[in-house]
Amino acid sequence: MIDIKEILAILPHRYPFLMIDKVIELENEVKAVGIKNVSVNEPFFQGHFPGNPVMPGVLIVEALAQLAGILAFQSGVQGKTVYFMSIEKVKFRKIVIPGDQLRLEVNVTHRRGNVWKFSGNAFVGDKLTSEAEFTAMVSDKDL
Repeated sequence: MIDIKEILAILPHRYPFLMIDKVIELENEVKAVGIKNVSVNEPFFQGHFPGNPVMPGVLIVEALAQLAGILAFQSGVQGKTVYFMSIEKVKFRKIVIPGDQLRLEVNVTHRRGNVWKFSGNAFVGDKLTSEAEFTAMVSDKDL
C-alpha cells in the first residue's frame, strides 16, 4: 500500500487538485488500484452543483491519470514527470456524490519508449461510474 505521505512525495499535485488518497494495489508496469474519498468539503462542490453536488467527470478522469502517474513512477521513471497526451473513449455511467469512495483502476495497455497508454475504470462499490483510455508521456520535469 502507498499512503498519502508517499503519494505527496511522488506526485507534484497538491490540494485542492490532488485526487488520490491511497494506492491499495500496484504491479509495476501492469496495473494500479487507488482510492479517492469524496468529501462534501471538496471545493468543486460549491459550484457543481449547489444543492445537488456531483463530482465533475473530468476530475474523475484526472484521478485516473494521477494514479497512472504513480504507476509509472513506481515502475522506474523517478525524477521525471508524467504529462497527459490524449484522452479517448471516455464514458460516464453513474454520478459520484459526497460520501462516495471511488475505487480507481488503471492498466497499462501499451508502452513504447517514453509514451504509455492506459485504460482506466472508476467504481463506487461494484458500480462502474466512469471509464477512459488515455495516453501519457514521461519527460524531464522542465519541458
